[in-house]
Amino acid sequence: MNQTTDAPDSGGIEPVGLREALEERYLSYALSTIMHRALPDARDGLKPVHRRLLHAMRLLRLEPEAGFKKCARVIGDVIGKYHPHGDQAVYDALVRLAQDFAVRYPLVEGQGNFGNIDGDNPAAMRYTEARLTPYAMALVADIDADTVDFRATYDGEDEEPVVLPAAVPNLLANGAAGIAVGMATNIPPHNLGELADAALHLIKYPNATGAKLVELVPGPDFPTGGILVDERAALLETYRTGRGSFRLRARWRREEAGRGAYVIVIDEIPYQVPKSRLIEKIAELLQARKLPLLADVRDESAEDVRIVLEPKSRAVDPVILMESLFRTTDLETRISLNMNVLSRGRIPKVMSLKEVLAEWLDHRKQVLLRHTRFRLDKIAHRLVVLDGYLIAYLNLDEVIRIIRQEDEPKAELMRAFSLNDIQAEAILNMRLRALRKLEEIDIRREHGELTAEKAKLETLLGSEDAQWARIAAEIRDMRKKFGGDDALGRRRTTFAVAPETVHADVAQAMIEREPVTIVFSEKGWIRALRGHMADTAQVPFKAGDRLKFAALAQTTDKIVLFATNGKFYTLDAGRLPGGRGHGEPVRLMIDLDDTHDIVALFLHRPGRMLLVASSDGRGFLTAEDEVVAMTRKGKQVLNVATPHEAACCAPAEGDHVAVIGDNRKLLIFPLFELPQMPRGKGVRLQRYRDGGLSDAKTFAMAEGLTWRDSAGRTWTVRESDLKDWIGGRAQAGRLPPKGFPRNNRFASG
Repeated sequence: MNQTTDAPDSGGIEPVGLREALEERYLSYALSTIMHRALPDARDGLKPVHRRLLHAMRLLRLEPEAGFKKCARVIGDVIGKYHPHGDQAVYDALVRLAQDFAVRYPLVEGQGNFGNIDGDNPAAMRYTEARLTPYAMALVADIDADTVDFRATYDGEDEEPVVLPAAVPNLLANGAAGIAVGMATNIPPHNLGELADAALHLIKYPNATGAKLVELVPGPDFPTGGILVDERAALLETYRTGRGSFRLRARWRREEAGRGAYVIVIDEIPYQVPKSRLIEKIAELLQARKLPLLADVRDESAEDVRIVLEPKSRAVDPVILMESLFRTTDLETRISLNMNVLSRGRIPKVMSLKEVLAEWLDHRKQVLLRHTRFRLDKIAHRLVVLDGYLIAYLNLDEVIRIIRQEDEPKAELMRAFSLNDIQAEAILNMRLRALRKLEEIDIRREHGELTAEKAKLETLLGSEDAQWARIAAEIRDMRKKFGGDDALGRRRTTFAVAPETVHADVAQAMIEREPVTIVFSEKGWIRALRGHMADTAQVPFKAGDRLKFAALAQTTDKIVLFATNGKFYTLDAGRLPGGRGHGEPVRLMIDLDDTHDIVALFLHRPGRMLLVASSDGRGFLTAEDEVVAMTRKGKQVLNVATPHEAACCAPAEGDHVAVIGDNRKLLIFPLFELPQMPRGKGVRLQRYRDGGLSDAKTFAMAEGLTWRDSAGRTWTVRESDLKDWIGGRAQAGRLPPKGFPRNNRFASG
């Protein structure tokens, strides 16, 4: 007996490849996010949620002249008919459209608490009311005239517009921001009057350059004002590529407070910076003593922004104070530009300023053509009806008889007077009150007017120049309405150049100025002792270590180190380890090999010249401003080759140079014989048979040559007694005068 075994029941499970399934679903999710949520349409500048909000409010008759309706009613219609997402997310989108500090040209007029620039949340939707603004009405104007396509809503029970007619270039006027899958967009708002000028120029000159358009649209125009401090070249590149950023600063002014004192008043803060968080951040830095020039910050805002900054003293430069705040707080921000939008509602693309304007103009042209054809269809239908009316007037008695006596009056009218279905239906639907002689005159006049309008519209459809002329006229009307010199239309963000000469002053101002004594030991340990010490003999060191250099400085000073490798290194005195302990090895702060050592330590003095020399007796003059390098690697100035190394560095003050070698030979020659170089090996200072350079210094011959011996006594040899040592550069020299230190150093310690 044969037995058959049935395959086990799979329970409705269908095997699917994991990779294929993930790719398909992730792609669907990405496309949905890009097309229906995150990226705006280049034509009307709106995302679907904003477009659905405006469409729903229009259907609710919330025009600017109408009364307000509860936002909860609007949100209910939107999520119920068009946008099946969370009500809070939709309400947040509605609120933003009503905030005059968030959008440059509000689309919604709100009544109630819609939040504020401090960052406070709006009231719940059941408490607030809204209606459309005239600007929003410009976006939806003529939408019922077949100017745009409609599509079925998510449940198929209704229709929604694919795009709005958009009589204003809303994408650039109000900007947009969004994060999609693998891409993002961020477009700051611009001035509508300037955009209108650029669009008109592009209509007249389709091949206009981006530079010309940037002249007409010089930069963003933020609802909160502020000052843009970018260079024009950077703006040109940003608008040419569609990517870049803008430096935006708060607007401030000096306000006198009496008796020579003053305060700084901030009237405008950067876009999208919550005022309360900004003041909180400044207060935190103030408490942390990171703003040494600022004494206090106060918020005196009412309807307008008014942040008061009180300087530490009347001697504080307000420009330096504000530059320090711009560097450390959100009083200066970077606003990015990434014009990644949906081209023609389908293709994500990063567009330039010219491309965005051109796409909006092409959209307006399509709207004009569709509106014209729609109107022509309406006129054609009306003319047919009017022709039927005229026939009825000419045969009024017969028409009345047919209607009263015939069983099928419509068919009989069509047969008797050669009428079409539309004309016969219109006659049958005519009211009795229309049967007056005056109505016939009106119908004939209307027929003539419509015939003339039809001819004009047909001419418009046949002429591209006429079409662009009509669009240009519409743009001028739009500019007059929204881009004038009133509070809504005038530019709020201005342009300026950031000060360039105060960066060093700001860096110093950020450090509290206090006296310190810089101590550097033989083994390379450095520290900053508080106060100026007249006697450093009592400074403790580690066993086997002792003082090598000491300098009286301020915490705002720069400390310059010169090493045997010919490099200069720069340290901030205010950042050196304090006097507790023995400090830290300088090699932890700079890149200095163990085979090299520090030759000189001094305070940086701008504008000074330095004499640098190597152990083989070569050297030159260099500008001290050129040797400052705030990096760990330092700056190579004196080129030395093994076995030689850098031997000395001294300020070049005076008119003569004194050099002494290991062979204890002293030579003096004029300073002008040394070249000034930014970097190099230098020229020979003194010639040696054995050994090399021991020390060098510059001095004024009229004051004589001075040195200090090991006992701390200062010796001076006058000009009349130095004749035997004065010669030319690169000579050998002779033994020094009596009393010169045995270690061959001008400053023996």
